[in-house]
Amino acid sequence: MTRYQTIATLFAVATTAIAFQTSPGLAFSSEAQQMCSGDAMRLCSSEIPDIPRIRACMVQKKAQVSPGCRAVMDREHAAASRKREATAQ
Repeated sequence: MTRYQTIATLFAVATTAIAFQTSPGLAFSSEAQQMCSGDAMRLCSSEIPDIPRIRACMVQKKAQVSPGCRAVMDREHAAASRKREATAQ
């Protein structure tokens, strides 16, 4: 595996951890990986391979992500919020 492939694979894994604003235990969708990988690479590549820093960077730069990625981030955040509320009750 070339260095680029290793970085790309690591980055794909990191972007699936789009926990951006969600709980770390949430399973991340392939949609999130597909919609946000390019944004994460473009906006937060300097944070690789630190997943928490990538996550924080993406949240910080949410206004700059593509509409598709933003929609996924919003959906996953809403789902995590509902899960936390259900768990709290």
